[in-house]
Amino acid sequence: MGQEVRPGVTLNFLTGAGTQKIILGRKPTGKKMKFLIFTFVGVVHLLSPGSGHATYKNATCQRTFQKIQKEIASYGDIAKAIIQLAVYGKAQNRSYDRLALLVDTVGPRLSGSKNLEMAIQIMYQSLKDNDLENVHLEPVKIPHWERGEESAVMLKPRFHEMAILGLGSSIGTPSEGITAEVLVVNSFDELRRRAPEAKGKIVVYNQPYLNYSRTVQYRFQGAVEAAKVGAVASLIRSVTPFSIYSPHTGIQKYQDDVPKIPAACITVEDAEMMSRMASRGVKIIIRLKMGARNYPDTDSFNIVAEITGRKYPEQVVLVSGHLDSWDVGQGAMDDGGGAFISWEALSLIRDLGLRPKRTLRLVLWTAEEQGGIGAFQYYELHKVNISNYSLVMESDAGTFLPTGLQFTGSDKARAIMKEIMNLLQPLNITQVLNHGEGEDISLWIQAGVPGASLLDDLYKYFFFHHSHGDTLTVMDPKEMNIAAAIWTVVSYVVADLEEMLPRS
Repeated sequence: MGQEVRPGVTLNFLTGAGTQKIILGRKPTGKKMKFLIFTFVGVVHLLSPGSGHATYKNATCQRTFQKIQKEIASYGDIAKAIIQLAVYGKAQNRSYDRLALLVDTVGPRLSGSKNLEMAIQIMYQSLKDNDLENVHLEPVKIPHWERGEESAVMLKPRFHEMAILGLGSSIGTPSEGITAEVLVVNSFDELRRRAPEAKGKIVVYNQPYLNYSRTVQYRFQGAVEAAKVGAVASLIRSVTPFSIYSPHTGIQKYQDDVPKIPAACITVEDAEMMSRMASRGVKIIIRLKMGARNYPDTDSFNIVAEITGRKYPEQVVLVSGHLDSWDVGQGAMDDGGGAFISWEALSLIRDLGLRPKRTLRLVLWTAEEQGGIGAFQYYELHKVNISNYSLVMESDAGTFLPTGLQFTGSDKARAIMKEIMNLLQPLNITQVLNHGEGEDISLWIQAGVPGASLLDDLYKYFFFHHSHGDTLTVMDPKEMNIAAAIWTVVSYVVADLEEMLPRS
């Protein structure tokens, strides 16, 4: 693993004015900051000729890549210093403690809620207090939905009060509720086969959990498919591989040419019970009441903060997570952890007195849970500068112990990312996997910008996802420290390389 570099250790750097001594943990000032090029003695960085703009030639030769490998290897001691500070040093548990303060103070942060706007103001002031640069709010119009009071009671074959969570954007029921017989199906195909039985009934989906991306379609479009065959409401088995009688909410979407019916999630246990009852020919009747309401779009903000690049300030490496959450639990895991390790990345870099060549930009998105609303409006505002984005990063899959970095980009960019991840050998987390996409960075990736996200224990993640269980209790500060270290090393090195990541 080599010798660890701790804050306070003196390193020698090569500058245009000769060798400079820099003490990690002490912010360089004056000419040291102005002229510092983070190149270790004996290793020459790959400098692009001409205008001074960082470029990556498509016809990159093997010798050029060898120089890039050497350039990346020269960040070994800086990577160790980041790991030391985040995992073992004074900054350990900081992202966890910051997150705890926010979620304990504010609670869940649903789009359009006062809680979300309070959280945005708190974070805005916190980033300014952290002495980050260009801290500002970018206005966004976001959806405003409230669930109101809700209940589902089985009346036949026995009385049973069920746990439910209405789905985002769902309409409510009449004040007296909807009382109807149940039709249980295990798939959309079964629903279509049994369409003549569905009219006037409440469709209950008992779809098996395969994985999130395949199973979530029932939550997302279950109401539309049920309405197409004449159902009056839909109840969807929660999208989770594990349940202790815990319903999981999430967004659902209506279709303009299909009647809107109320939609809610029920527990795995109740879905399976009703499926067993139905298989025996037992008639099931439920009374569903939902006070859900949709309001006009309201004002909100994405939050932006930066460390301005010292050489190519117009070029950007973006790190991000979303600040909004559902209105249950605390939104600590989804996506408090991702938002706070993204903030931590800038804090750690600032603590070490580092300033990368290009700008490192933090964005805390709003209204991600409603379909990436804040991110879409950010993209529309900033896409004119898309050629200046080297990498977009989003952490929105939990901050449990990471297993690697997911990445989407060209083969040349992937080769560079593998070299950067090798700097994380002290943590034994070096994998570069596929599928770096995320809800809030997907538009940039589709437009050709390389994208990255953290990968950790997704199976465990969906135990708590969009449920009352998403609280700080499921978070581990040590795992957050490691996630923050990875996030910081990757974002800093990409931001400080002489050339932008190559695109296809």
